[in-house]
Amino acid sequence: MEIVAVDIGGTHARFAIAEVDGGRVRTLGEPVTLKTAEHGSLQLAWEAFAHSRGGTLPRAAAIAVAAPINDELIRLSNNPWIIRPPLIRERLNVDSWTLVNDFGAVGHAVAQVPDADFIHLCGPDIALPGRGMITVCGPGTGLGVAGVLRTATGYHVVETEGGHIDFAPLDRIEDALLKHLRGIFNRVSVERIVAGPGIVAIYETLAAIEGRAINRLDDKTIWTRALEGTDSLAAAALDRFCLALGAVAGDLALTHGPKGVVIAGGLGLRLKDHLLASGFGDRFVAKGRFRNLMASIPVKLITHPQPGLFGAAAAFAQEHQ
Repeated sequence: MEIVAVDIGGTHARFAIAEVDGGRVRTLGEPVTLKTAEHGSLQLAWEAFAHSRGGTLPRAAAIAVAAPINDELIRLSNNPWIIRPPLIRERLNVDSWTLVNDFGAVGHAVAQVPDADFIHLCGPDIALPGRGMITVCGPGTGLGVAGVLRTATGYHVVETEGGHIDFAPLDRIEDALLKHLRGIFNRVSVERIVAGPGIVAIYETLAAIEGRAINRLDDKTIWTRALEGTDSLAAAALDRFCLALGAVAGDLALTHGPKGVVIAGGLGLRLKDHLLASGFGDRFVAKGRFRNLMASIPVKLITHPQPGLFGAAAAFAQEHQ
């Protein structure tokens, strides 16, 4: 059957037509990206997408939302839209639908996309396991974390708030980073470092260590300079970010006891070449007595261009198979 897949974030809402059958996604059409600031609600954006397709849409929806899911009222992060699940049938003119957290959708994508949509980062260069737990984490505006449990009869996605575990520094530079952040926050979670905005704190900490004047730059500017290689301090901050991501991914792996780990998110994909060339892998396995265990875990990067849309459709397919 055909469904409308939607992936709603703070800045953009992406729409596509997907075909699902037998609990899986068979095809995902070309996505249409709308700016949330240009539409007053999900219903109005839905109508704009319908207009772009001649006015008619399938009567089924798979909606991934950057917010906790509940049955009454969903308030989106960094987006003034609200969604009232009891009104979805009426407002969107659908007969069936699935609502899923945005990173839960990524977990569904990890479970269903083919092996060709992953590249190897570290550990044994083998496919993700057909059974057992797979940890999924993705740096973006925050740090999303989920688990995918594959069994003999299918899979289950477990949404978590793993991005809010405590940050554990591993050297004197990270000690300084933690001290810097403790001057701002009562509690320092890993999301304060291993997410897009975290590059600012890393940059400012390195500037202080170097005895340089601290220029107040936003995260987008620092990321641009780091990825372009035009600022040595930003480049060093990028290296530190990759190290911290490797350590956090390893901690999450120990917590979940997985057979595989997947790095996801738009920022993760942008960092592909840097992760491969950085100390990410060394930090991932550096878990003392468990080093050999960590070295046995395949770590991948998902490269599918629309994991949120694909995962939303996969969540619908699984729920309504």
